[in-house]
Amino acid sequence: MTDAVTVYLEDLSVGQSLERAFTATDAAIRAFADVSEDHNPVHVDEAYAATTPFKGRIAHGALLNAWISATIAGGLPGRGSIYVSQSLSFKRAVKIDDVVTITLTVTDIQPKTGVVTLTTVASVGGKTYAKGVAEVIAPRKPV
Repeated sequence: MTDAVTVYLEDLSVGQSLERAFTATDAAIRAFADVSEDHNPVHVDEAYAATTPFKGRIAHGALLNAWISATIAGGLPGRGSIYVSQSLSFKRAVKIDDVVTITLTVTDIQPKTGVVTLTTVASVGGKTYAKGVAEVIAPRKPV
């Protein structure tokens, strides 16, 4: 991402947040299936997916996690941050062409270690589809 920014550890504050939107296009889902080698038919085969409780294809849960990672790298904290851990609970399935908003919010900052805790929420149309907690090591200002 060429427009990524960095928010240094020293400039972060509890309550700070960032939102980014991503669209679960057919192309994005198929590309993710190829990269991850996860070709579960619920993601890539419309005829099969129509027979499931979802009544159609859905995005990979790990794709939402990748969009969380992209939002971390894209600005909170941004370039140079190290993604340490993520818990994520899925509430609803993302369908083809859903616009997914990823919201990160800083909930804790450990100045000594540089570890920043973020709530992570993936939502569609204002409804939560996945939520969790991430820990990242934020970059420090150069001296």
